[in-house]
Amino acid sequence: MNNKIYYKGIIAAAGLITAQSAEAANNKQKATPDKPNIIFILADDMGYGDPSCYGNQYIKTPNIDKLAETGTRFTQCYAGSGISSPSRCSLMTGKNTGKTTIRDNFCKAGGIEGKKGKGTIRRMNILPTDTTIATVLRTAGYRTCLVNKWHLDGFNPEATPLNRGFDEFYGWLISAPHSNTPYYYPYWRFDNKKLVNIDANAHDKHIKHNTDISTDDAMKFIKRNKDNHFFLYLAYDAPHEPYIIDNTSWYDDESWDMNTKRYASLITHMDAAIGRLMAYLDKMHLRDNTLVIFASDNGAAVMAPLKELKCNASFKGRKGQLYEGGIRVPLIVNQPGKVPVQTLKNIVYFPDMMPTFADLTGSTKSLPQNIDGMDILPLFYGKKIDTDDRLLYWEFPGSQRALRHGDWKCVTIKKDAPLELYNIKEDMTESHNLAKEYPEMVIGFEKEMEKMHHPTPNWPLPGEKFDK
Repeated sequence: MNNKIYYKGIIAAAGLITAQSAEAANNKQKATPDKPNIIFILADDMGYGDPSCYGNQYIKTPNIDKLAETGTRFTQCYAGSGISSPSRCSLMTGKNTGKTTIRDNFCKAGGIEGKKGKGTIRRMNILPTDTTIATVLRTAGYRTCLVNKWHLDGFNPEATPLNRGFDEFYGWLISAPHSNTPYYYPYWRFDNKKLVNIDANAHDKHIKHNTDISTDDAMKFIKRNKDNHFFLYLAYDAPHEPYIIDNTSWYDDESWDMNTKRYASLITHMDAAIGRLMAYLDKMHLRDNTLVIFASDNGAAVMAPLKELKCNASFKGRKGQLYEGGIRVPLIVNQPGKVPVQTLKNIVYFPDMMPTFADLTGSTKSLPQNIDGMDILPLFYGKKIDTDDRLLYWEFPGSQRALRHGDWKCVTIKKDAPLELYNIKEDMTESHNLAKEYPEMVIGFEKEMEKMHHPTPNWPLPGEKFDK
């Protein structure tokens, strides 16, 4: 990487953020139905088929279902990736993983070295030159807050949400591994820049579950900012493994093993927390003035009860794979009196959120030039637009690639394996590989994938060279 260009970028970004903060301070005003607050709720490793409103017959999700029943439910939404960090990077920056700064949870080169368990790994962090949704919305006077999981700091303590556009942060960081230990009943937690203790969980006590802590933090933020526009990114841990929750009362009568009961309980507990949050918005008279969005960062993991609970519905694959089961996720949009009750088949994905929120908030002038998402705001409000005639691209460094265009999808999840071709409209389970029947289409997809891949020194392909 050219160091002069890099540091110029950092200086420019810092100047932009300062200017945006000054502008935001002068633009504070109360939300309205036409210019609402935004709450983006993200589950962690929850499969497409986990909520009842997406067909699950086992897991109870009454509050998520209510959001779907009174709002818009998307059936063809795609996450930014099949795994956490790159998916969240795609969401935050509006880019696909062919060009995002972070393309996997770990990097092959560069980044910063650190520990995961007893092993040594490298992680890449989001850079000062990466414009985030929070950075954009601050220019419209929105107070921005992340609650709980960031996962974009790598091992860099200078890449926190507070360094990347967020005014407030309450949660945990990779660069401070003890900040979420033990998982789900943490004793340490960030309160903005300060690490504080959850006294109730001292001495490994299981008193305050992280889902409840996060919801409390979210409600406190809302109360402080009830008279200002705000963007709240509430990123729950649930139902990411390890599946730790003491209350499984919803499923104690089931004959499932404890792993299955705890997985389902983590989701139902999160659902109850979402219900508590919605009730609080009503209490604060903010519900009509708040756009609420619910999604998951990728499909259910291999440790999840995939077969027992149909976590990924009928889709092929799971977390960590670019088959539908790894990247197709629930997406629900709700705002009383504004968002109609409808189910949409439009193809949408995480990079669309940045331009959509910019349109909603009047901050489109702050959008970076090289994003991959499109503005899908008209869909939220009952209008028809074509989102399918475009290319959606994903890559996992060195092995997995996928491209969706209209009804068709090309994908491979193994190194040096040929591309598979599926007509997703007719075969959403990716059961019938049509690559041999349509070889010219596969060649066309391959060429487009090559264009989509932007080389990176952190995940170099064979033969790629970079300036030091």
